[in-house]
Amino acid sequence: MDKHRHTARPGQRKTSLESRHSHVDPPAGEATLRALTLSLGATIVFAGVEAVGGWFAGSLALLSDAGHMLADAASLGLALLAYWIARRPPSRRASYGYARAEVIAAFVNALALLAVVVFIAIEAVRRLLVPAPVAGGVVLAVAFIGLLVNLGCAWILSRAGTSLNVRGALLHVLSDMLGSVAAIVAGAVILFTGWTPIDPILSLGVSLLILRSGWRLLAQSTGVLMEGVPAHLDYEEIGRALSQLPGIAAVHDLHIWHMSSQRAALSAHLLIREPAKWPETLAAAQRLLADRFHIDHVTLQPTWHQPPADRRVIPVTPVAAGGEPRLH
Repeated sequence: MDKHRHTARPGQRKTSLESRHSHVDPPAGEATLRALTLSLGATIVFAGVEAVGGWFAGSLALLSDAGHMLADAASLGLALLAYWIARRPPSRRASYGYARAEVIAAFVNALALLAVVVFIAIEAVRRLLVPAPVAGGVVLAVAFIGLLVNLGCAWILSRAGTSLNVRGALLHVLSDMLGSVAAIVAGAVILFTGWTPIDPILSLGVSLLILRSGWRLLAQSTGVLMEGVPAHLDYEEIGRALSQLPGIAAVHDLHIWHMSSQRAALSAHLLIREPAKWPETLAAAQRLLADRFHIDHVTLQPTWHQPPADRRVIPVTPVAAGGEPRLH
């Protein structure tokens, strides 16, 4: 009888594996599709304008910003592709579906951001060592238009959802917006003072800001891919909450991970006191996880014996002598 029980009662909230796999939860709405498509088109067009303007003006700030916008275009294209892949339903080869395609896109976008930082830093140091003339007026005009384009793309993406995929694309656009601001400042300083080192100096400053946001996105997407416990959930708190339910003596083999960037899953072995009351205990555990922790994809395994000592498990609430739980 040591098996999963997932049958929902009449009127009971559906939280079972079967009920959750009977449909596909779309990772994003149509707003995401429109936002990514519009942002991609605007970014590609202006990247070309900025590259021509940067080459004509001899501005590293504009050229690096154009390169960054090309990276943005690639990231938006990748995000758009991941959006379509993530909408595919589960299959026999991918029982969880393809929602993690968006997480992979966010991971790749984070790596691209870090590559852009290295490129900007190298070029800025080279320009500081070998100064070059810069046409401040051209830089100022092109950068101002670029800022307007970036503001528009950022506004569109900010309204498109909160998935890691969209966040990755938005971070690219926001970091590029910082590049446009830096280029505007550089253009104004050069136009009115003629001091050209401001161009690579501001580029270095922007690269540090991009590094911070890119590193955070890389850490978050890596955590999802490594099936780490979601940052907003407390592993020990969930284990204690389960162990304090009537009928549960202890919890072990507790695992909590991301199914996608916005949905968590949980599995655990529960040492139960009265096997005959397992259906009621299961229903109570499902309600607790759904209502308190917003985890609705749950697999719970009832057990009547502690795991063997040589078996590698993750204990949460060990059982003391006499069968009473000993809480951490």
